[in-house]
Amino acid sequence: MRIFRRICDEDDELTDITPEAVPEEVREWLAATFTRQNAGKKREKPKFKRVANAIRTGIFFDKLFRKQQNVQCPIPQGLDECLKDINHWYFDPFKLNEISEGHALKFVAYQLFNVYGFMDRFKIPLSAMDNFFHALEIGYLKHNNPYHNVVHAADVTQSSHFMLSQTGLANSLSDMELLAILFAAACHDLEHTENHHASASFRLLRDEDKNILQHFSGAEFREFRNTVIEIILATDMSTHFVQIKTMKNMLSLPEGIDKIKAMCLIVHACDISHPSKPWNLHERWTEGVLEEFFRQGDLEASMGLPYSPLCDRHTVHIADSQIGFIDFIVEPTCVVVNELLTKMVEPLVSLPPTDSLFPPSVDGDQTSPSNALSPLPDLRNSSNSPSSIRKIPLNYCGKLDIPTPWMKYLQENKGFWKIRAAKEEEERRLKEAEEPKHEGNPEIKQNGVE
Repeated sequence: MRIFRRICDEDDELTDITPEAVPEEVREWLAATFTRQNAGKKREKPKFKRVANAIRTGIFFDKLFRKQQNVQCPIPQGLDECLKDINHWYFDPFKLNEISEGHALKFVAYQLFNVYGFMDRFKIPLSAMDNFFHALEIGYLKHNNPYHNVVHAADVTQSSHFMLSQTGLANSLSDMELLAILFAAACHDLEHTENHHASASFRLLRDEDKNILQHFSGAEFREFRNTVIEIILATDMSTHFVQIKTMKNMLSLPEGIDKIKAMCLIVHACDISHPSKPWNLHERWTEGVLEEFFRQGDLEASMGLPYSPLCDRHTVHIADSQIGFIDFIVEPTCVVVNELLTKMVEPLVSLPPTDSLFPPSVDGDQTSPSNALSPLPDLRNSSNSPSSIRKIPLNYCGKLDIPTPWMKYLQENKGFWKIRAAKEEEERRLKEAEEPKHEGNPEIKQNGVE
């Protein structure tokens, strides 16, 4: 009870939930994983209020990308069929990993760096790109994790891409911020179970042959590094309720959203998003994460230590654990993300295509409307260049229509788990009903029937 109360203290919306409705082991796991004692206060970042500035930056870089790209990461022909779904929430990283023989992260990164135009924009050498992601994949293989591995990193990176490109959010971010999000997503669990993901990632960049940021200025590198570190630290599950509460407070105020905190929440949401994916993917992710828990429990048992929550493979109620995870962690997070996306993207829909939004030309004069990019049409409709990531999702009436496929899959998956939970409960009830009969019948015991 006391453990559950601590969770409720960190999220006001849970205070009306009866603790008895949640299995005790699930309550203990939620408390141990998603709360932090005496969390230090972080420095608040300045808020941005003027959407026009963000759009001006986006249009300026979008104009640069109209030129044909010279540098593209090579994608083997056999991967085309799988990577064609990279703009969809149902993208299957397991299939890509099998086809690419264990290189799902590398080729998701290759595809996205091509789509976003990062290779040209940041002058990234192909050799450095290849060496960095090869080393990154080796780091993810360090502990042979069933869940926190290259496939998970590829999944979080692709999911972050969906959040950016299919919702209109990319319009509010600079190219360096887009790179920071995808870089952080790719690196966020490097060398798990160790807890130095950001440090290990930037350590790779010290080698010149792996330094994909070698053309950054000192100031650009510091800004990028600080942003990436903050995003990766925000994937620590113990900060979850603090993040959600902070974002809810921001959303309730008329001021703009702290952009860094928004970026942090997007990647964190993608990190815990597997219950919001199609069942065939979610079930496989569940098997992986529970096997990782069980291996920890096996080690704890071998050392004479008590089992951590959800780590005893003989007693865990899998369906109940996933229902609790969805109800108390994933679904509330998705609701907040929906509100965040709406608040950040909605102002862009009504932004007038005035001359004042066009970026200055090279000689300092403002670009004429006839030669400049039109803010809304190109941002919404282009599909053959990196500008497609800056489209704004509108319905036929011109109203904002942000896709939220995660909400549909959450409800479907929770329904599947409830059916399985009822079946497991019935099996437990029958087993418990049989046990007294065995204990009271010495003849059955003598014959070795259990």
